[in-house]
Amino acid sequence: MSQPSLVPAPAHLTVGDGRAFALAGDVALVMATDAEALSDAAAELRRLIAARTGIHLPPSTPADGGRRQIRLSLDHDGPAESYRLRSDVDAVHVAGADAAGLFYGVQTLAQAITADASGWGVPAMEIEDAPRFAYRGVMLDVARHFLDVATVCGYIDRAAGLKFNVLHLHLTDDQGWRIEMHSRRRLTERAATSSVGADGGGFYTHDDYRAIVAYASRRHMVVVPEIDGPSHTHAVSLAYPELCAPPVISAQLQQQAEQDGTDLPVSGVAYEGIGVGFSSLRIRDEQTYAFLADVLTELAALTPGPYLHIGGDEALGTDADDYDHYIERVSRLVVETGKTAIAWHEAGVSGRVAEGTVGQYWGFVSPTDGMDEKTRGFVRRGGRVILSPADAIYLDMKFDPDSPLGLTWARGVTSARRAYEWEPTAVIDGIDETQILGVEAPLWSETARTPADIDALAFPRIAAAAEAAWSPAWESLPLRTWESFRSRVGGLGPLWTALGIRFTALPEIEWTPMEAITARGDTT
Repeated sequence: MSQPSLVPAPAHLTVGDGRAFALAGDVALVMATDAEALSDAAAELRRLIAARTGIHLPPSTPADGGRRQIRLSLDHDGPAESYRLRSDVDAVHVAGADAAGLFYGVQTLAQAITADASGWGVPAMEIEDAPRFAYRGVMLDVARHFLDVATVCGYIDRAAGLKFNVLHLHLTDDQGWRIEMHSRRRLTERAATSSVGADGGGFYTHDDYRAIVAYASRRHMVVVPEIDGPSHTHAVSLAYPELCAPPVISAQLQQQAEQDGTDLPVSGVAYEGIGVGFSSLRIRDEQTYAFLADVLTELAALTPGPYLHIGGDEALGTDADDYDHYIERVSRLVVETGKTAIAWHEAGVSGRVAEGTVGQYWGFVSPTDGMDEKTRGFVRRGGRVILSPADAIYLDMKFDPDSPLGLTWARGVTSARRAYEWEPTAVIDGIDETQILGVEAPLWSETARTPADIDALAFPRIAAAAEAAWSPAWESLPLRTWESFRSRVGGLGPLWTALGIRFTALPEIEWTPMEAITARGDTT
């Protein structure tokens, strides 16, 4: 068999010239112990194999029955989240350093399954793999268009399959508030029914949110909730008008409204457009910080992960001194909950942001307007940086100029090649790899209303972000080139199809022909 289509590229891969391991219904799935982590990984592997091939492996066993086998264990001595995979004609062995590493090894094994005239198989190979960055995130904007629990969990599945380990939920914005707060019930009573384009609203109850957190945890992902401020807060005015300043109507906002045919924002009236930067909380009013203390404390209690995101972006209607005051106060409120704050890069301008706050850079691959200097501010305060360059891995950017999905403000159409050909350490001068916490690919939902929209926008470009987050530096090994990537991603088309991922077959990717999907035993 040919070299397997593995994304993200493993750190070390050797493909042997021996016969492949034949995958069939008589293969034993063997666990080294009956530990819960092994059982979970075995269940995931059986699910993936059944979806891809139609083959249903027999129940897992802790015993070695002497048959041809796939063996799972937790005896790899590598770093956290690492794994080793070895396969030959007689057996496949996936060993994780921990439960997450074993889970990722199982994902790699599922990607490696291919078909030829003799049936399904796994090529002879050896892999030693570990992540480059500890934080490998995706973001879903559930504020501009609400996405239900099933949709969010479906995206978790898709992201986890590419070795992402963080789900950032953008829970609040001008168009709606999406998380129930027992301490502030009017937020969901009055501020959760609107969205962009009057497409309806919704919100997560505590139980809904816990269900998302638990589902993510089973796939080794943590949830980072975001309560944006001081701007992106118009929805708050629907519930607590006393906390919000009047909208600042700029010439740019007026032009946006005329272009979209939407109304300008009015205090206390639901906003259904896509303009930004016009709203602000009342920065010098102590009621604002009582409100934020209630919200952040309640959200922290619901969130087992270490981070709370405080936003901080596009505060165009907020005075600079007021902005600094806000960032200082809200970042320290997060510290008081026992969490670490994350903020968009604008907050790095404040010399008073809480020490250790993580900065999230959303500027371009080549920084403009001093965005790099703002980002360096977090490092000076003892924090690290998450890279989300908008012109590379904002998944809501158009992938085709004629697509009704997506926007173009981040340097126009974002091709898969542009999403791939960037290097995290080359974005911000003066920030080295040790100061980079990780990489995150956001998907804003101005134009995304359905799971199909999300798939079409995210896939295949999400795979480029996954490789930037997991794999060694771009062009530092043979697989880390555009030509290799476009071939490897194209080879995943059959697996994505089998898993129900409605990806966009971009012409720049070398897709495996559809006739190559079918093989003996294929039921997809």
